[in-house]
Amino acid sequence: MPRGRPASGFARAGALALAACLAACSVGPDYATPPFDMPARWSGQQGMKKEPAPPQLAHWWERMRDPTLNALIATAVEGNLDVAGAKANIRAARATYRQQVGALFPQVDFSASATRGQNGSRVGSGGDITVGGLYTDYQSGFDASWELDLFGANRRGVEAAGYAAQSAEDELRATLLTLVGDVASNYVAARGYQARIALAQRTAASQRETAALTRTKLEAGAVSAVDLSNATGLAASTEANIPELRAQLAQSIHRLSVLTGQPPSALADRLNRSGPIPSPRASPAKGVPADVLRNRPDVRQAERTLAQSTALIGQAEAARYPAVSLTGNINTDGTKIGDLVRGSAISWSYGPTLSVPVFTGGQLKAAVEVAQAQRDQNFLAYHASILTALEDVENASVALNQERAKAGKLSQATSAYRDATRLSRSLYQNGSTSFLEVLDAERSLYSAEDSLLVSQVAIATNYIALNKALGGGWDGAVDVTTPAVVDENTGPHFSQLQP
Repeated sequence: MPRGRPASGFARAGALALAACLAACSVGPDYATPPFDMPARWSGQQGMKKEPAPPQLAHWWERMRDPTLNALIATAVEGNLDVAGAKANIRAARATYRQQVGALFPQVDFSASATRGQNGSRVGSGGDITVGGLYTDYQSGFDASWELDLFGANRRGVEAAGYAAQSAEDELRATLLTLVGDVASNYVAARGYQARIALAQRTAASQRETAALTRTKLEAGAVSAVDLSNATGLAASTEANIPELRAQLAQSIHRLSVLTGQPPSALADRLNRSGPIPSPRASPAKGVPADVLRNRPDVRQAERTLAQSTALIGQAEAARYPAVSLTGNINTDGTKIGDLVRGSAISWSYGPTLSVPVFTGGQLKAAVEVAQAQRDQNFLAYHASILTALEDVENASVALNQERAKAGKLSQATSAYRDATRLSRSLYQNGSTSFLEVLDAERSLYSAEDSLLVSQVAIATNYIALNKALGGGWDGAVDVTTPAVVDENTGPHFSQLQP
């Protein structure tokens, strides 16, 4: 047989394969982002004539003007364990995508063997096997196979894996968004507890002074023992709030430490020093409702998951159609290594393989129906994520506006109660009013001042919630290539038995 014939045969096979791939088709639905009827304006924007300003979400926490908060967020992005897990998911999704792409190409394997044996072909007159029966055989060869993917099963797999990789990237952004919001919220809460502890301590000290004044009056016979008991009880009641506030402060600091990837007490020394409650001045621009489709990573992730499940329908559908593969091999055999390259020692074969599902008991059709039902679930989850995003923005916007109005009234009440307390103390010292009026004024002042601090914390918290609802998270570069565990000595080496 001429030496050139195998090459020409493989060339014809390659041409046929190329023609088949060019004529290949895909089954199942082609994905398109489903439309959603979005409102044109947020509530409260209907009367606006000009287009609302787009949301400014980049580093939104810096507008709270707190360097410590900025540093904590940067530390958390680097060290948070949930973020590290999301990075690992991206690496896994990208590797899966490369696996699926590899299925589109021919698969080629090489094998080689050397055998030394006794064939027993030379037998002496006495029936003994002679040394002449020993032989040596060398073999080598290539085996190749290529699935033509006529109905797009592998291409749908690549498509689904690509969507999954994009979904993993959006999952990381959603994790970062949640992380930034949690760090900011816990930091604001910690500063709020510190301010309330300081207020309670100042108020209790003032109330102790009032109790001391009452004791002096009691000794002079100007008041009764009831007044002294009330004064002492009020101071003790105020001081009783401090342990609970300190416990809540410690919990916030512990949460911040864990969010940054450190032991719970790691930030205690750094954050036990009091600081002001972050106070954002203006409300963030909300843009239009359609912006959440682009800015919310959880919405984008839900949409990519829907796209992935749509591609998997095509993959399941393709399994119901015939499959065609090209297989081939080249083998060589000889009693010497040099014989492996001689033409007379080379054999080859190639040809197509057709596989047609004839009867599967309805399994393949059921697999398509499963994929379709999962697509429907993801379709509904995508719409639900949009509605949730819209609800989050509306709720946070209303809460922020109303809390600011509440804080304004609390500020007025605090100012009025402060004047009332000052006047009642002055009148009490002059004997012009009863102690009950002083007691009531001090109690009302402390309650108003504490409520004002709580409201200031709520304003900052609602500001954070609104930025999160709009899709504001960490928008800087994130290294996803470095694994959390770096293996060493992974090449061939002597294994060590573990006890």
